[in-house]
Amino acid sequence: MYRFQVKASTQNGEMIGIVGSIPQLGLWNTKKYLPLQTSGDRYPIWWIDVAIDASSLPESQEKIEYKYVRIDADGKAQWETDDGANRWVSIEPEYLNSKTSTIIVDDTPFGFVNAYPYGYFEKAIAPVPAPLSPDGLKVLVIGSSVALGCSAWLLKGWASHLGKALSEKYGHQTINRSQLGANVTSTIERFASVVVPEKPDIVIIALSLGNEGLAYCRPHDRRAVQRRFESGLLQLIKMTQDLGAIPMIGGLYPHGDYHPEHNWLLRDTHHRMLGWSVPMLNWLDALDNGYGGWKSEIYTDVAHPNTLGHQMMFESINLDLFQMKRDRLKMIQTTTDHKNLEEIRVYKDKFGFQILACPEAQTLRIINGSAYPYNITATWKELQEALKRKAGLTFGTSYISKNDELGVLPILTVGFNGSIENTVNVPIGVDLQYCAALKFFAPQNAEILYYDGHLGILKESNHTIRIINESYEEYNIHPMWKEIRSALAAMPAGVYHDPVHPDAPFRTMMIGDRGLESRVKAPAKSTMLLKYKCKLSEINRIAILPLGDRCAARMLLYKMEYDGPAFPFDLTRSTNLGDVTDLVVNDFKDMWNPAYLHYNPQERRIYHSKWSGLSFGHEIEDNEDPVNNIYPIHERMRVRYSARASRFLYTLKHCDEVLFIRTGVTNRDYVIDLIDKLTIKCQGKPFRVLLISKQASDEFANIPNLLHYDLYFSPDGMYDSQEYWMECTKAMKEILESLGISSQNLFWCPPNPEA
Repeated sequence: MYRFQVKASTQNGEMIGIVGSIPQLGLWNTKKYLPLQTSGDRYPIWWIDVAIDASSLPESQEKIEYKYVRIDADGKAQWETDDGANRWVSIEPEYLNSKTSTIIVDDTPFGFVNAYPYGYFEKAIAPVPAPLSPDGLKVLVIGSSVALGCSAWLLKGWASHLGKALSEKYGHQTINRSQLGANVTSTIERFASVVVPEKPDIVIIALSLGNEGLAYCRPHDRRAVQRRFESGLLQLIKMTQDLGAIPMIGGLYPHGDYHPEHNWLLRDTHHRMLGWSVPMLNWLDALDNGYGGWKSEIYTDVAHPNTLGHQMMFESINLDLFQMKRDRLKMIQTTTDHKNLEEIRVYKDKFGFQILACPEAQTLRIINGSAYPYNITATWKELQEALKRKAGLTFGTSYISKNDELGVLPILTVGFNGSIENTVNVPIGVDLQYCAALKFFAPQNAEILYYDGHLGILKESNHTIRIINESYEEYNIHPMWKEIRSALAAMPAGVYHDPVHPDAPFRTMMIGDRGLESRVKAPAKSTMLLKYKCKLSEINRIAILPLGDRCAARMLLYKMEYDGPAFPFDLTRSTNLGDVTDLVVNDFKDMWNPAYLHYNPQERRIYHSKWSGLSFGHEIEDNEDPVNNIYPIHERMRVRYSARASRFLYTLKHCDEVLFIRTGVTNRDYVIDLIDKLTIKCQGKPFRVLLISKQASDEFANIPNLLHYDLYFSPDGMYDSQEYWMECTKAMKEILESLGISSQNLFWCPPNPEA
């Protein structure tokens, strides 16, 4: 019996019928359609069970053709398509009129006719493996829905065809343990329970980038998906080898929703897999349309090939890969086991410096037994040629020292010719053991929080973060980088630090409920471990809040990399400290009120009439005409300064201590007024005011919470001279360090704080 089912949305009074090429389906007469049914819990799925008398069909007939029709309230029928394309199903004589074995014909939506049908048994019939001949091998397939045969007629997919061919040709037995939706992580988790008990001789690992989420993940997550997949495959290969079986990998295949970048990643991984020295069932070129999608008429949906696509996958398999008997298999396994343990000498000099490699395990060992430090460089031709000939390093891959528990040793980068590209310093007396970085990214070793092709941030445990920078540039990891900030929310909140360099700047990572709250630097070609130190509440986080007069404080904080998102006074001119005090006390109300903003065309500045000492010099774009249309500028200022005010107030509320910085000449009365009102505003929170002005400090003596420095930092001078800017930055940094403020206890305001 066949159950025809289709997805169709209908209006009140409408229904769906089926008409086809046999008498029971009306011989294409729409007046003789068979009505389908639906139900409240299954709509918009419509279906009908049809038992067909095999004796009524000609012996030569191999298929039944049909179409669906939409029947309106007046009984008028409308064909689902007018292009002449018909749906069809193969005739399965033993199931035509059987009421115990129903074949579900799962058709695509009404109006979309696939080139090949998809059908499966309502009650799954477990396939009976072919008998294993005395010299045959047990082949186990572990993969996802495509390996299971989904979207092929009666689930006879590529693995089913392969099993039949291997049985007939070599006497092998094939067992399929694939699972719907499987990815590398779930397959690694299932391996012990579904693969190990079978004691297979060959394991085919058939997974896809599609089930890792490549097509639909956020663009900045695509590289992480790719790396997780490759790392997971390599781990499954190693698990298979440890089992004593021969691993093979199912090649990649297209996806209907891949775009150019997806296609590039697909091909990038494909080429890397070809270099793994593991047999691969290579069908990508047979299926791919050149853009990462399926060739026409070989797929059922975006993720699955149809019957023809599965057939093409099978026909692409080189059956000679399986041409081995049990005695030959044992020899291969013995050789492989021996190789897996064997290190070969790549290079050795007379002083005791040597390099060993294990190509099969993708490891490299650098031993410096000499009395001298060494530098491995691209110009060391003798060594580089030896590496290319003997080491078998994977091209385009980074290698990380696996005995570097503290994460301080340099990363090795392997070029496309198999040599080491970057300069590596090798100290006296070390024994460095390197392995491919992919091992660190494997699902069972770490959770990838972020990866962009160069920078990787891994969660190795709830208390350990590994940062891997494979690029030639330093990475500046900071809260303004929203993808990084949100990715680190996966770690428990707290303070993480580098235990090797606990006092080094920018090696302390603060993580709050919403992710990263500090700046961390990852040196070029490095790996770094950050370990949990304490709760955020156990450190005193100090916020720096500039109070004008010009942008000097902002420029200096920027140079020190202590800057975060902008605050209200960062890019304004506020010559009167009384205005600043009034603004802060009143939560910046009216700062961006258009009624008080006036444009001066000669100076191209916007002045504030309520606070006459306040003006804005960075708000007019070159293509704007504020004389005739100032509305866009007012609107931009409203958005910009309301956000900056929110950050200022959020910081004031959430930090543990505040350092206010004011530059520019002022008088004692204004300072005392500021201190008095900040005391009220801070509501008991510790604060200090750092006043930097070219005035004698005696004028500000004995004012509580005030620190005065008789200095002048000129923004104009800093713009004109990089050397002067650096001199001022050095002076400011010394002041902050004397106050106990560093990157290890700085409070970083999020770009978009909550109210």
